[in-house]
Amino acid sequence: MCGICGEIRFDGAQPSALAQARMMDAIAPRGPDGSGLVMHGHTALAHRRLSIIDLSEKARQPMVDAELGLTIAFNGCIYNYPELRSELEEKGYRFFSHGDTEVILKAWHAWGTECVTRFMGMFAFVIHERDTGRVVMARDRFGIKPLYLAENDRSVRFASSLPALLKAGDIDASIDRHALHHYLSFHAVVPPPRTIINGVKKFPPATIRVIEQDGRKTDTVYWSPPYQRDPSMAGLSSNDWRDMVLDSLRTAVKRRMVADVPVGVLLSGGVDSSLIVGLLAEQGQHGLMTFSVGFEEANGEKGDEFVYSDLIAKHYGTDHHKIFVPSDKLMDALPGAFAAMSEPMVSYDNVGFYLLSQEVSKHIKVVQSGQGADEVFGGYHWYPPLANSNDVVDDYARVFFDRSHATMAQHVNPEWLADTDVSRELVARHLLSAGADTPVDAALRLDSQVMLVDDPVKRVDNMTMAWGLEARVPFLDHELVELAAKVPIEEKLKQNGKGVLKEAARLVVPHEVIDRKKGYFPVPQLKYVDGPYLDMVRDALTSRAATDRAIFRDDYLQKLFASPSDHITPLQGSELWQVGLLELWLQTHGI
Repeated sequence: MCGICGEIRFDGAQPSALAQARMMDAIAPRGPDGSGLVMHGHTALAHRRLSIIDLSEKARQPMVDAELGLTIAFNGCIYNYPELRSELEEKGYRFFSHGDTEVILKAWHAWGTECVTRFMGMFAFVIHERDTGRVVMARDRFGIKPLYLAENDRSVRFASSLPALLKAGDIDASIDRHALHHYLSFHAVVPPPRTIINGVKKFPPATIRVIEQDGRKTDTVYWSPPYQRDPSMAGLSSNDWRDMVLDSLRTAVKRRMVADVPVGVLLSGGVDSSLIVGLLAEQGQHGLMTFSVGFEEANGEKGDEFVYSDLIAKHYGTDHHKIFVPSDKLMDALPGAFAAMSEPMVSYDNVGFYLLSQEVSKHIKVVQSGQGADEVFGGYHWYPPLANSNDVVDDYARVFFDRSHATMAQHVNPEWLADTDVSRELVARHLLSAGADTPVDAALRLDSQVMLVDDPVKRVDNMTMAWGLEARVPFLDHELVELAAKVPIEEKLKQNGKGVLKEAARLVVPHEVIDRKKGYFPVPQLKYVDGPYLDMVRDALTSRAATDRAIFRDDYLQKLFASPSDHITPLQGSELWQVGLLELWLQTHGI
């Protein structure tokens, strides 16, 4: 896990060394253990290192394979790299290091664009071919590892974070109206290739791109599983599905222990992270470090779930670390959390993960986390009503969207409103495309391949890597997800959602963390914006920069300021926090 950046020129000029230095400085927190820069002709690759596998200097990046004429900058982890290495050695390849980076280089040389289909893990990488000038970019199936691009006819710059590209300069930082619509409607999810600003795009997940020396490019989408029943599995019982899911999850958790440093767990006390702890204990892990975070209550809403995380920690005898965040510390941490966001992210738990990661990074470099289980196994409240839906687009939008297009027209000034309901159109394209048996399948596919990528996954990457901490997500093991996509909907929707996973969990963890009301990462002070939080948001939205931008109608802002708790979205988010966070992020990054 690291940070990467670089530049490819198509006009015969050399990449800017100053731009590389600025980007490397911006991504420094992602890789505090080392740095490197390789410039060859019209291409520059740069890297900040977080040492997890093969801690020696032989694994430093950018890695150059002089024999094959290849250079790579790589962020992530390939969990099955030992098996792939053995396969490549049988083909005659010789290795000079012991980690996964060199395996990617040899795999590209051996298998070309098919190499990514063999990788089990999370990754974003860029390879430069010395002899052809060709450049290869790829991103993992769920976009767990980020990759941002700033492109024009002359060049493309890339980086692990959007702010790094801003630091390099020469970026169109005007706001993308379609992205703004997604942010305000699709619960702050802005899918690739867009970002909130026009001059930076996101490289899409599950994609490998080959860029020729003259700038021509070819994209290949290498993974898109069907959300359909497999006729050969029609006779399986509920217990069969339970056992298959548990076996697959066991494998996923075990895979993510590959490291030359200790691996801990972010333990919320919910069934997902508790199950990870239970499976690691089952596999013989002793002295496992676990970490939980909690906040002060607000408006009568409790700010922690320590009772459940304590239960799991005691049950398995983990080395448990409990972090309580008082309100003044939360306030102090918000500027750092805003700076760590590659894009504006509205979820309250961003600052929770930011503060938790700060503490965890003092002890270890790698953790497993439970993100993705709800999207993969149907844990959210909006899935059961879709089982009988006759209009999946309308029914999904009603429970998930923060605003309709008509309502948005009353909240933003006319020049900022997209001409059509682009968010609903985007969601409709995904929900109505072939390959999903039922409306619930269609929603699970949308949430796991679109919403998940640009909300929970991005959030965890940004906040953990702000402190040089690698987070691994076993529920996004692609083999587990492929199996889950075949599980009958009725097995997923049992027990108010995630039924098949809960039944698997009963074989591993105490029932108290299973048979409980579903919890979320609570940060109630940000849901009920009041006191210093209200002052901060009001100051941002009434600043000179905000009034010059004039995104939001003044009458709408005055209503929010007067009564923040009266304006809550269908997903229980604060409208004031959402619009304020956007402005705070823009100002934090000098936009």
